[in-house]
Amino acid sequence: MFFVLAFTAQAQNMKLALLVYSGGGDWYANPTALKNLAQYCNQQLRTNFDTREAQVDAASPEIFNYPFVHMTGHGRWAPTDEEAQNLRRYMESGGFLHIDDNYGLDEFVRPALKRIFPELTLVELPFSHPIYHQKFNFSNGLPKIHEHDEKPPKGYGLIHKGRLVCFYSFETDLGDGWEDPEVHKEDPDKHLKALQMGANLVQYVFNGNPMVN
Repeated sequence: MFFVLAFTAQAQNMKLALLVYSGGGDWYANPTALKNLAQYCNQQLRTNFDTREAQVDAASPEIFNYPFVHMTGHGRWAPTDEEAQNLRRYMESGGFLHIDDNYGLDEFVRPALKRIFPELTLVELPFSHPIYHQKFNFSNGLPKIHEHDEKPPKGYGLIHKGRLVCFYSFETDLGDGWEDPEVHKEDPDKHLKALQMGANLVQYVFNGNPMVN
């Protein structure tokens, strides 16, 4: 695989990357989110992330410099052929894509992922999945950060050859929870839970993203 290193070594001076994508959606919606998540991981996981956010275009070869890429937005996502091919190569090579619906992105996620991996289907991950049981234990799955449609939060996965290559968080708004608390007037407990779940995602990826059945 492309990104095979020990957890502490992998996180030395790396950045968490924000995906810049086509279609018109506001990929830039949460400008303080990844900075805060990187700082939290440095504190709690002993990583050494550069806390300056990296932005990477979905079609760029630069994406292969980032084992963890985060995507968010409220609107349309429509990958071009070049973006779809590049994202597929990225995930097949060991890269990990986290998609976080910031409310309004959901209707575009499945068609876009079908364009990238036509043979795969998003599946809801059970609460027993190791992504919920890393540094922090979430026995009931994703925490609920923001209320939109009074639906429970759900975590979906795209599994390629036994490996989780994409995690899609829906009806939770983790990215909003990662932002500076004053941005959304966030409840301190929800802000903390969002960061804890984000740290779980990062730890899961950098610990080798174990194969699943």
